[in-house]
Amino acid sequence: MRIAMIGQKGIPAIYGGVERHVHDLAIHLAKNHEVYVYSRKWYSNSQDKKFEGVNIIHTPTIHTKHLDAIINTFTSTIHALFQKYDIIHYHGVGPSLLSWIPRVFAPKTKVVTTFHSIDRYHQKWNFFAKVILRLGEKTACTFAHKTIAVSESIKQYCLNEFNKNITYIPNGVNEKTTEIFANKLSQFHLQKNNYLVMVSRLVPHKGAHILIEAFQKLKSENKDNENIQKLKLAIVGGSAYTDTYIKKLHLQASSINDIIFTDFQTGESLEQLYVNSIALVHPSLNEGLPITVLQAMSYGVPTLVSKIPEHLEVIKNPEVLFQENNIEDLKNILYNFLQKTEEEKKQIGKENLEIIKKYYSWQVVVPEIEQLYKRITK
Repeated sequence: MRIAMIGQKGIPAIYGGVERHVHDLAIHLAKNHEVYVYSRKWYSNSQDKKFEGVNIIHTPTIHTKHLDAIINTFTSTIHALFQKYDIIHYHGVGPSLLSWIPRVFAPKTKVVTTFHSIDRYHQKWNFFAKVILRLGEKTACTFAHKTIAVSESIKQYCLNEFNKNITYIPNGVNEKTTEIFANKLSQFHLQKNNYLVMVSRLVPHKGAHILIEAFQKLKSENKDNENIQKLKLAIVGGSAYTDTYIKKLHLQASSINDIIFTDFQTGESLEQLYVNSIALVHPSLNEGLPITVLQAMSYGVPTLVSKIPEHLEVIKNPEVLFQENNIEDLKNILYNFLQKTEEEKKQIGKENLEIIKKYYSWQVVVPEIEQLYKRITK
């Protein structure tokens, strides 16, 4: 099959959950199909036309907060109309606004949309943008031949809001196949097993400000605990048109020296930041199905997460769950987790890895997506 991916910023993935999803999915599909990923030059900063078997097509955009995604989706869609693809796969509710175009002008091509998250809940958008994203949710469930929800909660949302019974196929992650070292940690002034990590775009709904305050309280209330006083927090990620928020985070964190901002990281550096941490903390207030949590679990790393529905789909252990937007509860979960023995922490990591192997490995997810493609192209 000839398959096009539209809506993501590009490939190879530098940051972003949707970008990571498309990156990995495209590479796996390219083993058996012709796969084309539409990309924005500013994102990958590369003119490459191929990446690990995936064809890259750059189309124009206007690199601003409100125009970037929709302009690039439009130019990509117009290009795609003339390529005789079997599948055009839109990623995200915003890009799905234009998924009617191939339905009308390339009727032989099948259209798939993945509903990754309820984007209008994100605090970075103004009122008008939220209205448009709400419309995008409806189009995601209406224009496509098949719509995929990455979480059961999104599937239920679409049933409740639009009376559409869409298909649940979760995000996938790669399992670790090679040894990961710790030699890149020194550039961040971190040591193996002596830091907590958060990996995320730094936008308000991801909750970095909540984690920083909980971490500071943990330190201030346990001055006689040497292990806690030595502990560091690595916040891995950068701006998504949220420079003002990031300045506030740096100011908030300035009262202690143990919070490290690494900006976005990829490749070995990112892998090492995951694998050598004591635990990943994800205090998000709203998600689709968080790839950063799945990725940490795939490395056998304990994950401490907020009690939002999307996290609860993946993680059931009450010892690693804290109430969202609750600094005191997060502080207590951090404290209780740090009191566990090394063996108890490793056991949590092992349980995480088993969940990934059973439900969220690409070896499980890719065949489900291929079967969906095949059903609609018969």
